[in-house]
Amino acid sequence: MTDRLVLVSHAATAATYEARFPDDETLDTRGTADATAVRGTLRRIEKAYRGPETRCRQTAGALGLDATVHPSLADLDLGNWRGRTLTGLEADQPADLHAWLTNPATAPHGGESLSGLVHRVARWLDELPAGPTRIAAITHPSVIRAAALHVLGAPPSSFWRLDTAPLSQTWLSRHGGRWQLRETGHPLTPVAGNS
Repeated sequence: MTDRLVLVSHAATAATYEARFPDDETLDTRGTADATAVRGTLRRIEKAYRGPETRCRQTAGALGLDATVHPSLADLDLGNWRGRTLTGLEADQPADLHAWLTNPATAPHGGESLSGLVHRVARWLDELPAGPTRIAAITHPSVIRAAALHVLGAPPSSFWRLDTAPLSQTWLSRHGGRWQLRETGHPLTPVAGNS
């Protein structure tokens, strides 16, 4: 029996285009339109989950998924850096930013470390009930990166070597209790005849 899990990165927000750490913000006009355009793409989904943030709720709704909130799919907690830009942090907290980018165990922002995120997401993956099922999870780039690292057995220091675009999909499969990375980074595309 094989389980399939698709992790979908939420649609774009203003923070996406401003290189700003997000807070609990809504999708922007373009993000909403992009997510609505790919409604119906994810077919035969038996169970859907989402992060608790507004942008995940709105993305799931636009995709036509009735998704259950799961706290393990929440974005990386960036503490007092929420709403800040990388440029701003480089200017007034360069040592803290450098430490965060180079040491996954640190959390100078007062939130969650990258190592903590990877552990949280790994626990969620490992505790998902066995199927066979087709599961969708609408979540954040950070969570998808953490899932890929866990499945590949890569160290948290590899976090910055993965890129996850808005509305991209990463497919995992589980057979015999072991997760495998099937494909990653592909955009959701409209279904033919979908309007």
